[in-house]
Amino acid sequence: MTADLSGSAERTELLPPRQSAWLTLVRQVPPRVLRPGVLGAVLITFGGLGAGAVVRRDPLLSGTFLNAMRYGHGHDLAFAVLFAGLALMVVSWVRLGRLVRTGRIGGRAVALTAAAWTAPLVIAPPLYSRDVYSYLAQGAVALRGFDPYATGASALDLPLSGNVAGLWQDTPSPYGPLFLLLAKTTVAVVGDNVILGAILMRLAVLAGLVLLAWAIPGLTRHLGGRAPVALWLTVANPLVVAVGIGGAHNDILMVGLMAAGVLLVLDRRHLLGFAVIALAAAVKATALLVAPFLVWVWVARMSGPARHRFLKGAAAGGAAFAVVFALSTVVAGVDLGWIDVLRSQTPLLTWMSLPCAVAELSYHAVGRHVGVFTYEGFLGFFRSAGMYLLVAVLVRQWWLAREGGAEAVRRAAIALLAASVLAPSVLPWYFTWALALAAVFAWQDRWLAVAAGVSVWMVLVTLPDGTIVARWTYGSMNPWVWWPYLALTVLVGVWVGRALLQREPEPARGAAAGAASPGVCLPGVDLTGVDLKDLADLKKIDFQDAGFRDVDFRDVDFRDVDLDEVAEARRRGGTGG
Repeated sequence: MTADLSGSAERTELLPPRQSAWLTLVRQVPPRVLRPGVLGAVLITFGGLGAGAVVRRDPLLSGTFLNAMRYGHGHDLAFAVLFAGLALMVVSWVRLGRLVRTGRIGGRAVALTAAAWTAPLVIAPPLYSRDVYSYLAQGAVALRGFDPYATGASALDLPLSGNVAGLWQDTPSPYGPLFLLLAKTTVAVVGDNVILGAILMRLAVLAGLVLLAWAIPGLTRHLGGRAPVALWLTVANPLVVAVGIGGAHNDILMVGLMAAGVLLVLDRRHLLGFAVIALAAAVKATALLVAPFLVWVWVARMSGPARHRFLKGAAAGGAAFAVVFALSTVVAGVDLGWIDVLRSQTPLLTWMSLPCAVAELSYHAVGRHVGVFTYEGFLGFFRSAGMYLLVAVLVRQWWLAREGGAEAVRRAAIALLAASVLAPSVLPWYFTWALALAAVFAWQDRWLAVAAGVSVWMVLVTLPDGTIVARWTYGSMNPWVWWPYLALTVLVGVWVGRALLQREPEPARGAAAGAASPGVCLPGVDLTGVDLKDLADLKKIDFQDAGFRDVDFRDVDFRDVDLDEVAEARRRGGTGG
């Protein structure tokens, strides 16, 4: 194939008509990837009106035909619609993952796709959890003069207390002062309107997702990952979009602040980084686990004796953390009562907590047949053993992070994963803690497949109304329904992992050529059938006869060209693969 450049004496402008940046990004995402995910999000939102964790006395649906979606066959239909939407989102996510895995799409396009999938869920009813009602109730408790670290939602009147799950009616708030201030402010604005309050809380949580998307490119630059992969694994993940944002979980706000803090420390803005980590811990105490690892990052950059460097870094970082956290506590008007709340074990039991899974399986396999053992005894023993093991893992990982740099952040991700697995009570969205940091490292394809499969499994074991199916049984649920569904969730997770490793079909050849270089036009050059993203196709062009000797490339406007992948390949020492 020979590229034909007519008459070098006859120069023409090499600039195309200007296109808006967002339109260029949209064109990078194939419709078969973008559109099903958007439709899926719309169906999830609509199905959530009946199948989600809906308000028990809904003033919007009552008296309308949509109220039928909450009962009987209407409820079953809403479940079917929601699951159909989730299936579309998962399929689109897998297709997007294939493009990301093979380097055929950039990070900005992945972020845009995630935004398109997330947008319909902003106005959806709470999904996969009733936690947002607890957030509002805890804010109301603080607003009305009670101590939120000693008083539960049962102290309130309807409708704020009436929508909180029965398990948490008398449970004080375990969250930090910044989040309580946010919840208190929301209730002060909306009053007893739990529908509007849930939407405002979701918008606050969405700010965490935006922060995470902002931090990821910088984190991958420091830690060796690829921004498109990390964005796909986090902000576009159905676990984050459908469950995290759909459920308005404050974990997403916490991990967004945590990721931003880690990036600031890696960028040598150490004090500001520790201050942001303090804000993350003031949302949820889990972020506190990351701070000791970041001390090693700072210490490794100092000069002088090791002991002096450590004391200096720990003192400075600790002081910045303590000042910001103390200010958050004072402004919120609370005390440190959350520490006592965290010490108490919650009654929630799922198999995502390894100690709970071992306790239940051991009891039903052995303990129930021996009269001296009790179910509570098994559960208490293994939960305590899990906490001792967790402390050992955290200390070991912290000590192994002494060299600082990327290794310290990697060890911090392992620590967060251990906390989400070994804690006495674990919920699916807890795994976003470790995912936010782990995603920014380099991933092998097989581990990407495992992470994708587990993510989808986490979504499926949580029913839209908040029921967790990853346990031995649930109330009076028929085991002939329970166990087959649990097995089906595992099979779907395996399918997702295997499907991700397949190659996404190439677009039509003409379309590929037209979309290969959306921002550059070379009039007179015949590039028909040439994919400019494929070096193998570039080798087919005979540049000796193309007449490029007379082309002045200083006049070429490359502003609309997405060179993310080129820069990524050069940084990794790649040759374009």
